[in-house]
Amino acid sequence: MTTSIQEIDGKLVATLNGELDTAAALETEKALEPLLHSEGKDVIMDCTNLEYIASSGLRILLSILKQAKSVGSRVVLKNVNDVVRDVLDLTGFVSIFEFE
Repeated sequence: MTTSIQEIDGKLVATLNGELDTAAALETEKALEPLLHSEGKDVIMDCTNLEYIASSGLRILLSILKQAKSVGSRVVLKNVNDVVRDVLDLTGFVSIFEFE
């Protein structure tokens, strides 16, 4: 699992590549920590190359969402594939996230 964060047009864009499973969760959480300090900037999670997400990955996304909302930011999941979308559907996360 690899991640990167860039600021583009005043938004923080995090690119997720690979499988966000339990084994990758700790490293991914550390890599995405800057998103917890978004300071009012919207957060875009580019999931184009995210192949799978486990419950530990969902916890990371939820943490980012809660923190972003507390400072008036939005979190948008972008380019979610069918496998990841199914997990989000089954867990009810589709109702709490915005999608592009």
